[in-house]
Amino acid sequence: MNKNEIRALIIDDEALSADMLNYLIERNVPSIKQVRRTTSAVEGLAMIETYKPELVFLDIQMPFLTGFELLAKIPQHSFSVIFTTAYNKYAIKAIRFSAIDYLLKPIDADELKESVDRYLLRKNEKMQLQLLYKNFMSNMNTKEDKNYRLALHTHLGVKLVSPAEIIHCEASNNYTIFHLTDNTTITTSKTIKEYEEMLAEYNFLRVHKSHLVNLQFVQQLTKQHQLLLSNKTLVDVSRRRKPELMEILRKM
Repeated sequence: MNKNEIRALIIDDEALSADMLNYLIERNVPSIKQVRRTTSAVEGLAMIETYKPELVFLDIQMPFLTGFELLAKIPQHSFSVIFTTAYNKYAIKAIRFSAIDYLLKPIDADELKESVDRYLLRKNEKMQLQLLYKNFMSNMNTKEDKNYRLALHTHLGVKLVSPAEIIHCEASNNYTIFHLTDNTTITTSKTIKEYEEMLAEYNFLRVHKSHLVNLQFVQQLTKQHQLLLSNKTLVDVSRRRKPELMEILRKM
């Protein structure tokens, strides 16, 4: 196989789901040249050792051994993981915060292709992938949401930040610039909308199409429809967002 031909393993306790994913791969992902599958997480562990897959499609909810528990048994693994799952709010939050790929069942062919394309772009970043998985397991095991850390892909590698360290996020075309409490910035190639969804429960509000603000760092709402933040930055507030913002600030 050449470097862009992938050896994959499907681990899913539902045989129908495993067969359907295998079918979608064969029809839509030519870069995956070899696929094996198992409906047993325990057998999956053994197959990882003998088959040595480069990419594992790993179901989360399985009897005897969940996908997370399986991954925890191989802390220094050399393969990449794409989780497959029916909706599980808590698990998906940990996955998204950790910038790890996942596919929601029933799996869409286009989303499958996009996930594999992302894998191909990052397959050689072994140390960065290990950092992502380590952060993911930490997020899964934490008892408090405030201990979650957000994995941000940058041109220098992966940076981990706590939501409490983020003063505000600024949109720049399809990039997002994070302004942090230590006066540094991090630029990542995801849209601000994705972070708006992830950070909503951490008291962040999209006050403008270009600005997502941590309300803990708001010092003043000016007459010019701007927020003065703790880092002395002035952020524009859209007229549409102002009533919601004022209502929240009154309650704080």
